[in-house]
Amino acid sequence: MNKFEQLGLSESLLKAILDLGFENPTEVQEKAIPLLLEKDTDMVALAQTGTGKTAAFGFPVIQKIDADNRNTQALILSPTRELCLQITNEIKNYSKYEKGINVVAVYGGASITDQAREIKRGAQIIVATPGRMQDMINRGLVNISQINYCILDEADEMLNMGFYEDIVNILSTTPDEKNTWLFSATMPAEVARIGKQFMRDPIEITVGAKNSGSATVSHEFYLVNARDRYEALKRLADANPDIFSVVFCRTKRDTQAVAEKLVEDGYSAAALHGDLSQAQRDGVMKSFRGRQIQMLVATDVAARGIDVDNITHVVNYQLPDEIETYNHRSGRTGRAGKLGTSIVIVTKSELRKISSIERIIKQKFEEKTVPSGIEICEIQLLHLANKIKDVEVDHEIDNYLPAINNVLEDLSKEELIKKMVSVEFNRFINYYKKTRDISNQASGSERRDDRDGAPRDNNGGATRYFVNIGSRDNFDWMSLKDYLKETLDLGRDDVFKVDVKEGFSFFNTDPEHTDKVMEVLNNVQLEGRRINVEISKNDGGGRRDHNGRSSGGGFGGGRSSAPRREGSFAPRREGSGGGGFRSDRNSAPREGGFGGRSSAPREGGFGGRSSAPRSEGSSDRAPRRSESFGDAPRPRRPRRD
Repeated sequence: MNKFEQLGLSESLLKAILDLGFENPTEVQEKAIPLLLEKDTDMVALAQTGTGKTAAFGFPVIQKIDADNRNTQALILSPTRELCLQITNEIKNYSKYEKGINVVAVYGGASITDQAREIKRGAQIIVATPGRMQDMINRGLVNISQINYCILDEADEMLNMGFYEDIVNILSTTPDEKNTWLFSATMPAEVARIGKQFMRDPIEITVGAKNSGSATVSHEFYLVNARDRYEALKRLADANPDIFSVVFCRTKRDTQAVAEKLVEDGYSAAALHGDLSQAQRDGVMKSFRGRQIQMLVATDVAARGIDVDNITHVVNYQLPDEIETYNHRSGRTGRAGKLGTSIVIVTKSELRKISSIERIIKQKFEEKTVPSGIEICEIQLLHLANKIKDVEVDHEIDNYLPAINNVLEDLSKEELIKKMVSVEFNRFINYYKKTRDISNQASGSERRDDRDGAPRDNNGGATRYFVNIGSRDNFDWMSLKDYLKETLDLGRDDVFKVDVKEGFSFFNTDPEHTDKVMEVLNNVQLEGRRINVEISKNDGGGRRDHNGRSSGGGFGGGRSSAPRREGSFAPRREGSGGGGFRSDRNSAPREGGFGGRSSAPREGGFGGRSSAPRSEGSSDRAPRRSESFGDAPRPRRPRRD
């Protein structure tokens, strides 16, 4: 039995829910829908972005609308045009079996005359941005004096964007006896003031702790010097080959500059900010939803309304001016019960903001060090091995196998593997051999002492392990750490530096636990699959951070790059790559490697970032990300405004 049937919804809505594939209501839906259907009431609902709030107010408002009455009966206000369109589309999908219900979106950047014409034809539900709605009221193009329901979605964000006066003016135009439903992630003073002024004895429901962050999002911060902020961003992208992320900057100028640098360095990135035309914004979002873009660099305002599935990371390249905004940023990931990671790149002068955010979201950050070159190389190498293992063979190649076998017949299996991987790997490893450690460890030590009340053990010598379980097994760093502690019967601080990738993970223990780890884990099965754990030759070195994370690790140490034994890799998620944002992709074949982003052929090397051939072994620039780590050509560099 579908649990939505227990909420009191009509047969037509349940039929639409079945078509949409919804099985179980979210917590906010379970709490809000029965109350809103049962009686006419005002409501304040506090829930994070991505928890299903649109359905929580959408289903009840559709069921309460009189389809035979063509007058406007409900007004839904949302902060941005993207969110306005998203809500409109969802309401239309929910009401597909309700005859006679019309929904109209009202937002800036489109013809106000056309929108007014649609409303005049009959629109029981209007979804609007505050600025455009106020404009239509001033021009006498809309009548909301008889509405029964007014819904404020993302109320805190609308007020944070400066819409307080517009909202007050709009609500003043509506009848006093209407029902007002206010949905918000946080409850700042201005939201409370709106509620007090325009609502009568509202019912309040809260999903999770008030103003808290989502339980499906883990929070990390990386302490760097200001000059290394961009380098840290690139390393974090390289350390997460399947990254599909939104990168937040404070200003439009920074957003454009960071996106341009990423594109120049061959990452599949694009900017999203207020200076783009509506057509440009639509083009960027279409490419992002299609995963042609892996890193969407955005301002807070432009990112409102982004509702894209499976965003793996939110990266705070710069923290927002308003600390409460962090909650909205992190809500872009970890949606619909899936795990996500919110990353903050922070300088010493900004550390106090981390503590402020922790108090607001009621969750702790894990302090991590920016990955060293050898860590990144090992992650990319294992990712490449996974890619090769899971690639679907096109049997058109069979005609060429005899000639290929003749060329390679003198090579042993081990030599062939080494050479094949080296085609991709040499340039990458040559680059990172010459890079420095950019983690700000001295400042991090002070930070750890402040947070924990006592300094961590600064002795090196930890043992680092590879294990063949990861995020595809529904682990994040917190849950994997707990699983390892329980399975190994170790203390809270005995497992540290836990780094979770899709099909594999890394973790550290002190050397005295090595035999126990190897003996216990190699005899454990997880859901019928044998766990495989191996010692990584590079121990990560150095001292522990706030969660015991090793902070050293230059390029030395020589982690093993030998292939893991069969069964130690999990399949790569389909569609996890991302291509460049480019309108004139070069589809011509290239010599050497598996790369595909270059706009000119290159010999050998690790990938395709270059726009011209480069000499073998050159490492004056960052290594190019190849198709093995993102499956489309390099994007065209966007022009500055």
